[in-house]
Amino acid sequence: MKALVLAGGSGTRLRPFTYSMPKQLIPIANTPVLVHVLESVRALGVTEVGVVIGDRGPEIEAVLGDGLRFGVRITYIPQDAPRGLAHTVAIARPFLAEDDFVMYLGDNMLPDGVVPIAEEFSRHRPAAQVVVHKVADPSAFGVAELGTEGEVLRLVEKPLEPRSDLALIGVYFFTPAVHEAVAAITPSARGELEITDAVQWLLDSGAEVRASRYDGYWKDTGRVEDVLECNSHLLEGLSRRVEGRVDAGSVLVGQVVVEQGARIVRSRIEGPAVIGSGTVVENSHVGPHTSIGRNCLVRDSRLERSIALDESSVTGVRELRDSLIGRAASVGTTGRGTGHHCLVVGDHTRVEVAA
Repeated sequence: MKALVLAGGSGTRLRPFTYSMPKQLIPIANTPVLVHVLESVRALGVTEVGVVIGDRGPEIEAVLGDGLRFGVRITYIPQDAPRGLAHTVAIARPFLAEDDFVMYLGDNMLPDGVVPIAEEFSRHRPAAQVVVHKVADPSAFGVAELGTEGEVLRLVEKPLEPRSDLALIGVYFFTPAVHEAVAAITPSARGELEITDAVQWLLDSGAEVRASRYDGYWKDTGRVEDVLECNSHLLEGLSRRVEGRVDAGSVLVGQVVVEQGARIVRSRIEGPAVIGSGTVVENSHVGPHTSIGRNCLVRDSRLERSIALDESSVTGVRELRDSLIGRAASVGTTGRGTGHHCLVVGDHTRVEVAA
């Protein structure tokens, strides 16, 4: 089996961050989403991975390289513009050849893994096997309608009146039969080749299509609030690890990771939290569910349930919660006012708030 990882989307819902970085490289628990995806793929025993990239491809290649340090071999597949999920299958045909494959959206997080679903696919080898998850608002997703025996009856993209609350969540397993389906469909009303249309074509042609329910944690990291929530969830699984320097005036509570080269000075760190390498935290309080990247500065401040990306700084801020601070961004104070702040600050930005 091979893997096809899709990393070409523009990420408009994550602006301003995606003006300066691909959405798939947003860090969750200090690790880019795409790296989490590769780890999930590798857990399936898959080592041949095609990564579909768009105009931010060079940035993705700079992070992932040839994939060997993640235990896989990556082939990059350029896509000139977002033209639908089925279009990525079409342009990846030379890489996929006649192999079975798993297609994985590069901004989806399924930290509990899909190993049992992959094993089920390998045992039965239906033409397609979709992964579904119960959601509160199925009208925002592709939806699978199932029969009494759990068989797939119909797939509907963003239905106005959903007949099911089981959404397709960005992981699909296919045999080579899908290539005929992709070649047979035409663009949808929004001008894209929809993977739901390709799977529906298989159904209409009498091919076997299965659905497997994923009941673990799932998050599409397409919005800032999703990124923060996912970060909190993954941090809950931290194991305490202290490799940096922590002075006698500091206190670490619970699941805290202090990476090599970081310094904690007269500060309190409450886990789950991770402090990246080269970062200095001084006279500060870092509360639970916070990730601070590499080479950052946090001084005379309090952060909680937030993410600070590499080389950012937060100084003199009385209370910062539920915030996402971009790379090399600077958040400081004017020295006036009280209360907590909630900020979304893009890369290389300077913000001053009331202390």
